[in-house]
Amino acid sequence: MRKNLVIAASGGVLALVAIGYIGVRAFAGGPPTKSAEATASDITGAIGNRWPGPAADKTQPPAAAPKVEPASATPAAASPAAAPASVQTACANPNALGISRTVQIDTTGGPGLGLSQYKDYDFLQPGEVALTFDDGPWPVTTPAVLAALDAQCTKGTFFPVGKHASWHPEILKQVLARGHTVGSHTWSHMNLAKRPLQEAKEEIEKGISAVSLAAGQPIAPFFRFPQLRQTPELKAYLGERNITAFSIDVDSEDFRIKKPALLISGVMAKLQKTGKGILLMHDLQKSTAAALPELLVQLKAGGYKIVHIKAKDTLATMPQYDAMVIPAQQVRTSNARPIASVISTVAN
Repeated sequence: MRKNLVIAASGGVLALVAIGYIGVRAFAGGPPTKSAEATASDITGAIGNRWPGPAADKTQPPAAAPKVEPASATPAAASPAAAPASVQTACANPNALGISRTVQIDTTGGPGLGLSQYKDYDFLQPGEVALTFDDGPWPVTTPAVLAALDAQCTKGTFFPVGKHASWHPEILKQVLARGHTVGSHTWSHMNLAKRPLQEAKEEIEKGISAVSLAAGQPIAPFFRFPQLRQTPELKAYLGERNITAFSIDVDSEDFRIKKPALLISGVMAKLQKTGKGILLMHDLQKSTAAALPELLVQLKAGGYKIVHIKAKDTLATMPQYDAMVIPAQQVRTSNARPIASVISTVAN
């Protein structure tokens, strides 16, 4: 019998759409100048083949159960690493999808979420969806995703790639300013299961450092493996760092479905089958950016409720990995004069 994940909750029942992530190959080099959409050739096989089976996971130590802690409770003495409270704003859309409830995860011991891989914590109620987005931040598409979420007064969990965060810190800051949860997704999106253990750990830590530095603040101790590929050793490492590993329940397949209407119908059909789940999407995919406004409307019409996932604590970076990624952080300062004082039309 599955254990229920012990979470701090507020508000009503919320549909948990956790956006699970299917792999896109490692990003390398400088910021691409063309479309960043993944193609079918980037995918490494059927979803059921992307992680070890139950036998392979027997070597993992059991994750410690998070403690019950009402989200509204005020701790007697706040820890320096306590997650910052989000600013609540009134919703201007009376028909918005909104947030049905907010859950808080105690990440001690690195519990895994997402029934595709982790069976211990079945915490979503029927009809609940958690929205999750991988691979950003990215120009045009991530701001479009944020606008769609704003219009429906709802929130998601984002798993940025470290390099992308270094290239586009201003977009990452927009994600945080909107009150969404931000975790990490490695430095360069490589398949960690195929790398030596120390190199894989370095990929994880550099990603955490890059996203934290770009954000200008500590991030949530939430992590998603690229391509959902892990090893028992890496899962145990996340446990040592008290980082929750996110898998998925529903895959949007936005990496290969490029028509918004097909993407929407596919997600709705899968949710009808599962009844709930962590939904995997990618905020660098044009198809998701285009489909999300209507998808959220259809989730509301279908009676689904959104669950916003937060962390009890934030995640401290390691100085040696901060030093590795600092050179990649883009400096966004400028001494430029107003454009009108530099460039003027002298003839038509």
